[in-house]
Amino acid sequence: MTDAEKAEQHPQEGTEQALRALLDGRWGRVRDAVRTHVRGERFAPVAGLSVEEHRARVADQLAALARTEVPGYGFPAEVGGADDLGASCTAFEMLVADMSLMVKVGVQWGLFGGAIHALGSDGQRAEHLPGVIGLEVPGCFAMTETGHGSDVQRLRTTADYDPGSGMFTVHTPDEAARKDYIGNAARDGRAAVVFARLRTRGEDHGVHALLVPIRDADGRPLPGVAIGDCGPKAGLNGVDNGRLTFDRVRVPRSALLSRYGAVAEDGTYSSPIADPSRRFFTMLGTLVRGRVSVAGGAGTAAKAALAIAVRYGEARRQFTRPGSASEEVPLLDYRAYQRRLLPALARTYALHFAQQELVASLHDAQTGERPLDEHGRRELESRAAGLKAVATWHALDTVQDCREACGGAGYLAANRLPQLRADVDVFTTFEGDNTVLLQLLAKALLTDYRDAFGDLDTAGMVRFAAGQVLEGVIERTAARSLIERLVSAAPGRGDADELRDRGWQLRLLEDREEHTVAGLARRLRRAGGGDGRSAFAAFNQAQDHLLRAARVHVDRVVLEAFVAGIDRCSDAGARRLLEKVCDLYVLSVVEEDRAWFLEHERLSGTRAKAVVKAVDELCADLRPHARTLVDAFGLPDEWLAAPIALGAEAERQAAQMNAESDR
Repeated sequence: MTDAEKAEQHPQEGTEQALRALLDGRWGRVRDAVRTHVRGERFAPVAGLSVEEHRARVADQLAALARTEVPGYGFPAEVGGADDLGASCTAFEMLVADMSLMVKVGVQWGLFGGAIHALGSDGQRAEHLPGVIGLEVPGCFAMTETGHGSDVQRLRTTADYDPGSGMFTVHTPDEAARKDYIGNAARDGRAAVVFARLRTRGEDHGVHALLVPIRDADGRPLPGVAIGDCGPKAGLNGVDNGRLTFDRVRVPRSALLSRYGAVAEDGTYSSPIADPSRRFFTMLGTLVRGRVSVAGGAGTAAKAALAIAVRYGEARRQFTRPGSASEEVPLLDYRAYQRRLLPALARTYALHFAQQELVASLHDAQTGERPLDEHGRRELESRAAGLKAVATWHALDTVQDCREACGGAGYLAANRLPQLRADVDVFTTFEGDNTVLLQLLAKALLTDYRDAFGDLDTAGMVRFAAGQVLEGVIERTAARSLIERLVSAAPGRGDADELRDRGWQLRLLEDREEHTVAGLARRLRRAGGGDGRSAFAAFNQAQDHLLRAARVHVDRVVLEAFVAGIDRCSDAGARRLLEKVCDLYVLSVVEEDRAWFLEHERLSGTRAKAVVKAVDELCADLRPHARTLVDAFGLPDEWLAAPIALGAEAERQAAQMNAESDR
């Protein structure tokens, strides 16, 4: 029997296959490779491990992955890699069997290796990256300090160059400069990419990165390096987070990763980017892959939680169905259960398509397939910041809702949900605090902030906005011609049928974004110029509006990505299903924010009620397809590893029925 004949006999199965192919997307081969490699007892989720047992297990898993092609995906071919950054990001997000392994992979090959790749010279790459890929050199990414996490420009660790010896002295001047929360530091790391203030010939050139050994071959801290252990955490205890301090540690001049800043033997500093602020943001921008990967990893956590909760909701029954003496109702038949899970499932789909597009943009920019100008780079970086914030908050909320929806069973460690909740929590913090990232995105929405504001000076931003009229802030990011056709054909404010008109939906979210960003500009404009103190006060008072502008922008970008994803779907059944999922996504977004739409007369009271009704109807329409939608994520049962998702509840009910029939 052909695949087409099987699909005709089992339409849900055929739809699931079509959905999985679409979701797997451009790097489907990579997803399949990870599904193949991450199998068996070594990678199976295990609950109840001690911190040290968990760290040892994850280190063993990392070593096993190092023997596959996965570590080399994101590195250049000349050092043994595959020149495939998209594959690297995709592989990372698939490692949901143990999110400690996901993070450990991200530290070794994303942050540590990625920093050497992005910030090092060609010679430094050739020297160090083969050992990073093969795990001969386990490493850390030492940026965050106890006193400064989000404010990287104010880091206090110093790296002073001495022309006489040709050495840098890396030093921690006080406790605020201690490197904190550093993955791979407490147990396994042998070297660290350390971000420090580069000083030479009496001049501070700002934050740069140096490759600093921290342990010898036997795992002992090197002289001058003090290593502490952050200890047990709420989650991710398979990751050995530690603290690093440096007491006048000397490293050679070659330790400076010198792509964007170099020091000659005599101490002369040079850089291809003359402006210090632009140089700093260029250096940070090269590390955008971390934010992209974190967004994808959080999305997979949400997918795993939804798969567990939907499967349990289909099997678990509670309360007798009216008209029946004994038949109980599956949880997923209850509207409240549907309302809790299905809009979250729709948003997870939407974010998946946005993530696919972001990964492709990052990959194409790095490989030169679609080179970016400065505006394009800023757009990519700001979109990565916004999507990371929204995706990680969504994952946290979704896992919690899934835990609650599964009742007491969802609270058991064996059913994975408590661990997923604990592990994904910190995703909202690392690779940039979400609130700070949304501010970064909002500043980019206002204008080319690097040119206009230099180092993001608040007074400069207020002065700039005071002289600008912001119009036409919408710049479409996906399937531009398709989106434009849909918007131009959108109906006006007519009957309720247009709630499901895609052009109307797109135009509604575009209008909300334009109004919000323009309102932010007006607030700053009214503040005028003034000195730095008054400008900060004005900016601070508008901060809520700033964050809102970023969030509504992400909502619109995500919807556009979903529309583009549907356009790529060639299977008629899967496409019809995705159209409904997309409707549920956008209408649940409108429902959440209907107070704004009412206050600003974008919806009448009657239309707002119609939105609520439409969300209810879509939940009912999608209920029979919920299992298909979660199974299409392609997460193997052994990754879910939750008995309530793998038939335990159905087996219990069958045993109970057999026992009752024998009486």
